[in-house]
Amino acid sequence: MKPLAILFCASILSAQPFKLQTTVPLPGVEGRFDHMTVDLAAKHLIVAALGNNTVEIIDVAAGKKLQNWSGMKEPQGIAYSPDLKRIYVASGKDGKLRTYDSATLKPLSELVVGEDADNVRYEAAHKRVWVAHGDGAIAEIDAATGKKLAEISLDAHPESFQFEKSGARIFANVPDAREIEVVDREKKTILAKWPVKEAAANYPMALDEPNHRLFAGCRKPARILVFNTDTGKVTAQLPCPGDTDDIFYDPARKRLYVAGGEGFLEAFDQKGPDDYRSIGKLPTAPGARTGLYVPDLNQFFLAVPHRGAQQAEIRIYSVQ
Repeated sequence: MKPLAILFCASILSAQPFKLQTTVPLPGVEGRFDHMTVDLAAKHLIVAALGNNTVEIIDVAAGKKLQNWSGMKEPQGIAYSPDLKRIYVASGKDGKLRTYDSATLKPLSELVVGEDADNVRYEAAHKRVWVAHGDGAIAEIDAATGKKLAEISLDAHPESFQFEKSGARIFANVPDAREIEVVDREKKTILAKWPVKEAAANYPMALDEPNHRLFAGCRKPARILVFNTDTGKVTAQLPCPGDTDDIFYDPARKRLYVAGGEGFLEAFDQKGPDDYRSIGKLPTAPGARTGLYVPDLNQFFLAVPHRGAQQAEIRIYSVQ
């Protein structure tokens, strides 16, 4: 091989966006994972092991499992409040939102939100917890008192949803209606319904607010649809790993990260609001579709389920 070719190959290898740092085994954990969050102060990763009916707590600094919470039925959504120092867990089978103290890891309260309680988001500005649930609703809950304040009705069960920081809009994926519904979270009204025509099964979502772009991850076929949040129109489409359940936008590097249960983790470089190029597609494991990008730690966490000889584990990647 010529020296120039060797240098070129070396530069390609060094430019890979993900580098595996460590693996945390989760022996005895069965079934699929759902969502996760991180307590940055304690460096705890909190993972919903839906199929195992547990929440697994990982000590990120030590690279080992710390403990788990049991007694819930299909834990799905998880959110962390750094100011209140609380962890919120929504369970699909019993419809409850459970609150834990992040310092002691002890339970504080329970609230029945509604069946199929799923994605959870914490809104720090107003100290609110928002929970997607049921056949079509997002509940607003006072994060300090644990009381339900309001409920917003949608056309079908909402999956991932994202907040504007500069405005009052919530963007919600509603796959059964093949829509993205836009909600005014202050007035509790529906502002718009954007049809999802180019693909179906729009589950994960990420937001690039400065560029007015919303990313919807679809499974049929495997695509990322890029929406203009001013017009509701699709401005770009990206082939991506199949069976995606988590996508993240990295504003510092202007990248999009996609985890797919097909067995790949892929990164896209944002050349412009409607121009994206794949810069690395890393093989992972079948079913590994649950992830979390934490910019403060410069790490991407990936939950790998037990399948065949592959045991359940958390893989921790540094972002290059």
